[in-house]
Amino acid sequence: MSSGRLVYVMGPSGAGKDSVLNEARRQLGGSPTAFAHRYITRPADAGGENHVTLSEEEFACRRDRSLFLFHWHSHGFFYGAGIELLDWMYRGFTVVLNGSREYWPQARERIPNIEGVLITARSEVLRQRLQDRGRESDAAIKERIRRNTALESDMPGVRVIDNSGDLSHATSELVDFLRKPAP
Repeated sequence: MSSGRLVYVMGPSGAGKDSVLNEARRQLGGSPTAFAHRYITRPADAGGENHVTLSEEEFACRRDRSLFLFHWHSHGFFYGAGIELLDWMYRGFTVVLNGSREYWPQARERIPNIEGVLITARSEVLRQRLQDRGRESDAAIKERIRRNTALESDMPGVRVIDNSGDLSHATSELVDFLRKPAP
């Protein structure tokens, strides 16, 4: 299909996935690595990742015309990754996509040679980070931890990177993984 790679990075809220991705992007600047933006029906000023904001109508129009390689719904928003990722791979890039753990089985079905990376942290670290954010109740945090355990229990073949400690260790693992040549 292509000469590049597609690396699908996922992880629970509080694992520090965005921090690891941002630092890896900084370290890999100038290399043939493309960190894909996502199309999201979330306002641009909502915080978090740099993304392309679409209305639900715009999203549906693009989805219905097959402009997304992947698309899913999570936490009240629609997310999409554009078909341009295939062109980037064809041109020899390692393409890095911030994906959803729940959508991982569909992504593997669609692109069989996709590579999965799970950035995670120990349950007590996740709990503390989520409490420090102050966005959710203790019951909601407990449910997130339970959901995380269930989702991560069935991910064979996925590279797991523990970000419970210093950010530099997890970033180094991801950067090393991204630098390896296409299979």
